[in-house]
This record gives sequence, structure tokens and C-alpha cells, in this order.
Amino acid sequence: MAGSDTRERILQTSLALFNAQGLAAVSTHRLAAELEISPGNLHYHFKTKRLIVERLFRRFEDRLSLLNDSASSVQAIDDLWLALHLRFEAIDAYRFVYRDMAYLCGEYPTLAQRAQALTARNLLAAQALCESLVATGVIQATAEDARMLALQIVFTTTCWLSFERLVPGRDALKEADAGMAAFYTLTLVSPYVSSESRAYLHYLRGKYLG
Repeated sequence: MAGSDTRERILQTSLALFNAQGLAAVSTHRLAAELEISPGNLHYHFKTKRLIVERLFRRFEDRLSLLNDSASSVQAIDDLWLALHLRFEAIDAYRFVYRDMAYLCGEYPTLAQRAQALTARNLLAAQALCESLVATGVIQATAEDARMLALQIVFTTTCWLSFERLVPGRDALKEADAGMAAFYTLTLVSPYVSSESRAYLHYLRGKYLG
């Protein structure tokens, strides 16, 4: 149990440091110092930094996979906002992944392949989500419109944190507002939303834009 607890503490501390300082800036010696354990003890649990990154990436994949599996059940605007909110929360919890993707792909080629596969799954899930909204009459869009909306949603969620860092006055160490991000992404769908479903959009606009 002690070994399992130590491994989990290493993973949680690594996640916090990667998120706060960036993947490239955190060495195993920095991790050991933060954990107040010897480098040898860290090496006993994870022989390389790559193994830590791979374990955290797997957790990120699993969290997004759960959201992708429920994409086709989104059948209302409030369902869509919640689905987007949960996705942005997951991305923010593992924000080093998308924020440091160029470094991650260059340093760990096997993770680059997994990141591409994850993006492909995200696109399929977004497509299923948009098709479900069309089928239930929540949005009025052609098949081509639905495909473009799916692409825009995945593009926005994937690039969100890189954009966040460029916003004037943004504290890079502060948690991002997943609800606000979900609302802004929802505006991509706004032109296609049926009149019956617009009330919730107006509610969100008042909440986030005053």
C-alpha cells in the first residue's frame, strides 16, 4: 500500500508541476525535491520522466474517452453546454498536454501517435454529438454543416489553452474558466439553433456577458 501511495503522490505532484511550470521545465530531480524524497526513490517507482508523462497521458485519454462515449446522448442545448463544460474541465486538469503538445510530441514520439489517435476519437465523438442534435431538432444543419461544427468544436477545445495564455491580464497559473470556455464554444452552434432551443442560449449570455 505504501508503494502505491507513493506512486500516486508522485503522479499528483508531477501533474501539478507540469501544469504550473511546463513539461520541459520539470526534471526528475525537481520532482524528487518537491516530494522530499531521494532521486533514487523516485527512480524506483518511475525509472524515467517519460513513464510519468505516459501514465498521466493515459489518465487524460481515459477521462476524455468517458466523455466521448456519452457524446451521442447529448440531445438539448443545456446537455451540450454541460458536455463542453466537462470537457474543458478535463483539459484544464491536464492542461500541460495540449499546452505543451509541440514539446510532448517531439520528446515522446509514441505519445505523438496516441495524441493523433485521441484527436481522431474526439472528432468522431463531436460528429456524433452534432448529428444527435440535428436528429432531435435542436439544431437545423446540413450534414456538411454538422461536420464543420464538429471540426470547429474539436479545434476550439484543443487550442483553448494556447489562446488563454495570450489573453492580456491572464494569470497562467490560475485555473481557467471552463464554463466561460463552454459558452464561447457554444456560440459556434448558435446560428443553427432552433427557435425552441434559444432560451437557454439567452440565459447563458446573460450569465457570462452580463
